[in-house]
Amino acid sequence: MIKNCQAVWESCLEIIKEEVTEQSFKTWFDPIKAVKLQENVLTIEVPTPFFYEWLEEHYVYILKRAIDAELGPDGKLEYSIVVDKGDANHQPFTLNVRNTKPAGSSQNVKNNQANIVKPKAVKQIGNPFELPDTDLQRFKSQLNEVYIFDNYIEGDCNRLARSAGLAIAKKPGITAFNPLVVYGDVGLGKTHLVQAVGNEIKASFQDKLVLYVTSDQFTTQFIEALRNNNVQNFTNFYLNIDVLIIDDIQFLAGKEKTQENFFHIFNRLHQSGRQIIMTSDRPPRSLQGLQERLLSRFKWGLTTDIQIPDYETRVAIVQAKMSNEGVEVPNEVIEYLAYNVDSNIRELEGVLISLIANASFMRKDIDLELAKNTLLNIFRTTEKEITIEFIQQVVADYFKLSVEELKSKTRKKDIATARQIAMYFSQQYTDMPLKMIGDRFGGRDHSTVVHASKTVIKKNDNDAIYRKIINELTETMQVKK
Repeated sequence: MIKNCQAVWESCLEIIKEEVTEQSFKTWFDPIKAVKLQENVLTIEVPTPFFYEWLEEHYVYILKRAIDAELGPDGKLEYSIVVDKGDANHQPFTLNVRNTKPAGSSQNVKNNQANIVKPKAVKQIGNPFELPDTDLQRFKSQLNEVYIFDNYIEGDCNRLARSAGLAIAKKPGITAFNPLVVYGDVGLGKTHLVQAVGNEIKASFQDKLVLYVTSDQFTTQFIEALRNNNVQNFTNFYLNIDVLIIDDIQFLAGKEKTQENFFHIFNRLHQSGRQIIMTSDRPPRSLQGLQERLLSRFKWGLTTDIQIPDYETRVAIVQAKMSNEGVEVPNEVIEYLAYNVDSNIRELEGVLISLIANASFMRKDIDLELAKNTLLNIFRTTEKEITIEFIQQVVADYFKLSVEELKSKTRKKDIATARQIAMYFSQQYTDMPLKMIGDRFGGRDHSTVVHASKTVIKKNDNDAIYRKIINELTETMQVKK
């Protein structure tokens, strides 16, 4: 059957969707158009050279796997890059991508035709029983090389966990931090930290076998071993590991046989001085469905949490991310993003990616207006939880005020009106107690919040213009009226 370029690309997109977040997919893959399929070469059009470089920097292995799946190992991907949409006579130049190129390199984007060679994608552990006893170069640790200590920003939220990780990286299996259990909510950097430990150990101790595996992978491998009467080989494989990193240990809950096998592996590794590192979304004492004897061993070493980063840490994260991407951003934009995206690091990084992409697509410098528009669009599409800080920023922007003016003691009519509306929304659409809402508005009393809400409700009922303001702000925040 003859395949057309659109059908092949649609199939590739289905594969890609499984490996990237929804926001990343919308930002980086939705705008791509399939242009041509000739023999085993698929040509896709991307809007800018920056867009091409970002794909090659961050998604090249995913693209390679998708092309392999649809066109076979000899499949190739060719980019048609729109250089200047404003020039009616422009001819987009193309770049032939053979395998892949080293991450971060853009030197080949010089000629109309450039052959780019990249290392093969890292093989996932499908059969865990083929451990080479001597050829360490062939052993795949499943670590992401991007996750290193140099780009892991330290703050009060993660200082103990990061310090413990560094200590382990210098003396794996020797410190008192064995096992190390790092817990916290999603998107706070647990995986980054534990993989940074693994990468540091690999760089410093080239004779050690380091393995990163999710608890789901571990379980799948164990079930496969049971099915094939191969449990002993499975166990022997893991007993050869020097540094075992298991992500999301909470997903072992309720899997009795898997837990039993992991219990024996844990004991043997610990007794032989091998390092064990685990992550979880909650502390061991709160884990349900895990055997008590297993939980007791988790407490042998150090259990530490990673919390939501404070404002100063978020500022440092934004600065580091933009610096790494070579993007200059005004301080007011950095502060705006750090102030408004306060839930987790993953969401913050997603906003930064969208901001860079929007600036590239629209050929604009990154400024405060672009940052605000980007943030509002993301909040609309992700149904973000409404916070007092978010409400304050939206109301302040609407009335062309600063958040500090909103919280100030001034009684100027326009500022007082905006303040009352922001207090009303905070009472209606957050779970914060009245006293805490008052505190967030310059240390006001809870009775002030009650009075503000009553005033807004009364004016909304009797004043059409006032009602229009409330409706527009409600629409901006995408909350239900």
